[in-house]
Amino acid sequence: MFGIGMPELLIILVIILIIFGAGKLPEIGGALGRGIKNFKKATREPNEIDVTPNTEKKADEKKP
Repeated sequence: MFGIGMPELLIILVIILIIFGAGKLPEIGGALGRGIKNFKKATREPNEIDVTPNTEKKADEKKP
């Protein structure tokens, strides 16, 4: 994985633990998980572009 082995990952995790503290890690993990979930959902959904003409506005404009 990009030339990063297990010892390097452990060092990175220890640094993150020191910076953010043990209390913030579940919060950060949950936010990261939600972000990944939303990203996957957005890539799977087709683009939703509404190209239907809006006839209600035209009908309302003619009534006055």
